[in-house]
Amino acid sequence: MAMKHSLDMRQGQSLVMTPQLQQAIKLLQLSNQELAEFVEAELERNPLLVKVEDESGAPEAGEPVRREELSLDDRSGQGEAREQLDAPGEDVFEPGTGSDAAMPADASGPSAKTDWSTAGSGQASEDFDYTANLSTNVTLAEHLHMQLNFTGLSDADRLIAARLIDETDETGYLRTPLEDVAKSLGADIANVEAVLGVCQDFDPTGVMARSVPECLGLQLKDRGRLDPAMQAMLDNLALVARHDLKQLMDLCGVDKADIQDMLLELRQLSPKPGAGFSSDTTVAVAPDVYVRELPNGMYAVELNSQTLPRVLMDKAYYAEVTALPMRDKEKEFISECAASATWLIKSLDQRARTILKVASEIVRQQDGFFAHGVAHLRPLNLKQVADAIEMHESTVSRVTSNKYMATPRGLFELKYFFSASIPATGGGEAHSAEAVRYRIKQLIEDEQAEDVLSDDQIVEILTGFGIDIARRTVAKYRESLHIPSSVQRRRIGKVG
Repeated sequence: MAMKHSLDMRQGQSLVMTPQLQQAIKLLQLSNQELAEFVEAELERNPLLVKVEDESGAPEAGEPVRREELSLDDRSGQGEAREQLDAPGEDVFEPGTGSDAAMPADASGPSAKTDWSTAGSGQASEDFDYTANLSTNVTLAEHLHMQLNFTGLSDADRLIAARLIDETDETGYLRTPLEDVAKSLGADIANVEAVLGVCQDFDPTGVMARSVPECLGLQLKDRGRLDPAMQAMLDNLALVARHDLKQLMDLCGVDKADIQDMLLELRQLSPKPGAGFSSDTTVAVAPDVYVRELPNGMYAVELNSQTLPRVLMDKAYYAEVTALPMRDKEKEFISECAASATWLIKSLDQRARTILKVASEIVRQQDGFFAHGVAHLRPLNLKQVADAIEMHESTVSRVTSNKYMATPRGLFELKYFFSASIPATGGGEAHSAEAVRYRIKQLIEDEQAEDVLSDDQIVEILTGFGIDIARRTVAKYRESLHIPSSVQRRRIGKVG
């Protein structure tokens, strides 16, 4: 069969995202810390951008919305949502929006599980109080290296000890096998074990252990309480977790009163001896939005100005530069910088408006939570908020990612307010899964030691509240709250 060439003309439609729209969408899903890093990079790259340090300085163009005051009983004050990042680039911003509009400057609001116990106390030297000389930002590794200077080890042993310290994680455990350390340093395994024994006397007690039983054993040894019965308990921590007192008494060779005393002493130890030291990876969470209750019963929803970078385009410098004679490449570079600065300022402004709009709608939808607490959370999904503010679900999803709201009831991620729906008995109003989980937690916390609720009994109680829920769902929610089963809770009650 002969083949022939031909030309066809076809007409179709496709969605094309401009680079500017891609940038606006990218900014929307960034956390406040990531946004600050991005803006700093743009300030270094673009000579026309300047950072506004004086929060009292008024923007040159229209100031974006800073605050919304909401009545939880009145939803009529909701403004039209004409801007959305999922629209084409030319429709994202209204005509007349200033290219150098500053970010919101005012925001006010409220100022924003513990481990087993505090770490064991122990000192490697009677002449030097390490704890008294620690600053709040000293890491565990720095603390251990400081003590290494007072051990009197030989240079070779100090090298081994330094390597062991470097292999210790932030919780205080030595995770690397000693064989690997010895092989990498070309040292004898017995020598490495001996050096480890010296390092395990460092403060905090229990540090550089290779397992939880060894960590607890070091703390008991420091207290002079590591007897054969305690060692038997440490060798069977799985039974301790299950509160199997009968088997523990048989293995430890003690009676019930002794086993209860041993368990009480075990609870006073710290399974994470390094938890009290600073971590380089710890990042403080700053709220993006504040919610304040006003005296008249309304709620003020405000952006946190401290997390919003305020940048402007230096028009005076731009006019000065463009007045100079330039080559074509230089003109192109300045034009690109001006366009980039304009779009960045608009995108930051739009990001602030969108976050405020979504947060305000969340407050409207979850009025029961703000008025009465977690038990009154309503089922809510992205589509409900998106439809209410006339935006796309993907925009709402980006806004609620890594964004936090400071409320009179605490600090919450915006995604916390979105919860699955649990049907109600008799076809009534559905219940929020988070509210049901909270009810289960409250029921178990209020139960008596002699009257522990089984999952089936919890189902019956929730049915009385009008919640249609299966027993396996109750078990799933209970496990997600790290609450033991009814059998384990009965054992805990006997121990207590």
